[in-house]
Amino acid sequence: MSKKSKKKNKQKSGLDSNTQSSGLNGQPKIGKEEYEAEIFKLQVELVKLQDWVKTTNARIVIIFEGRDAAGKGGLIKRIMERVSPRIFRVAALPAPTERQKTQLHAQRYIEELPAGGEVAVFDRSWYNRAGVEYVMGFCTKEEHRQFLRDCPAFEGFLVSQGIILLKYWLEVSKKEQHKRFLARIEDSSKRWKLSPMDLESHRRWYDYSRARDAMLAATDTAASPWYIVPSDDKKRARLNCIAHILSSIPYEEIPFTPPKLPPRQKAKGYVEPKQKHRTVPQVW
Repeated sequence: MSKKSKKKNKQKSGLDSNTQSSGLNGQPKIGKEEYEAEIFKLQVELVKLQDWVKTTNARIVIIFEGRDAAGKGGLIKRIMERVSPRIFRVAALPAPTERQKTQLHAQRYIEELPAGGEVAVFDRSWYNRAGVEYVMGFCTKEEHRQFLRDCPAFEGFLVSQGIILLKYWLEVSKKEQHKRFLARIEDSSKRWKLSPMDLESHRRWYDYSRARDAMLAATDTAASPWYIVPSDDKKRARLNCIAHILSSIPYEEIPFTPPKLPPRQKAKGYVEPKQKHRTVPQVW
């Protein structure tokens, strides 16, 4: 990352915000136009990061964890919006199969780790063992204890092999999570986001709080620290988290030489066939 870019990321955004309260520490809301302008700047930097990763064969793992409705999906969507899915890959694994349940817990996640020139973005990760699996009784207390004991060593090994590992916990308040769950019920376009597990997580707020506290206490290490992202304000969470990702990776802008488009080949007698094909209705 260039000195100019680093300095820019460390500075305040200087957004021309309106005076409406966001409800988060009394901060003003970020206007839509200002937000889109800032997110675009960060996405341009993500493209530069992508070029550096590809050129240097770097391997990066970014983990996003948090309660249901904390905003992980929207943040990941913004990260992926302008980068190549062949370099930035999202791993959002379903529930394990019966065979996978008999494997080492980390085994199916290891398969998703990046090769050289890749960024693996985990929408939940091996930390399922510390959260939903433990709270919902999908693992034993001993398996949970073993995970918290062994996880720092596992992540230390990843870092020792040259992988850049970043871990983010999106922290949503009880009031805001409740509000977002209600929105999912009322909005037909969001109902697919509300699963039985989500409903249970709403009920077991304090069980998840205790599980989170134990996870952070055991796995927030010098080699692989956790970073907390306040996410009641989704726009600020996205801007702040992406800016932190960029500032945490020592990337540099790779010089770009604009290619020259070659001229079109000559038709050499080609004529469009007079065939009728089905065309989608032009409603708009």
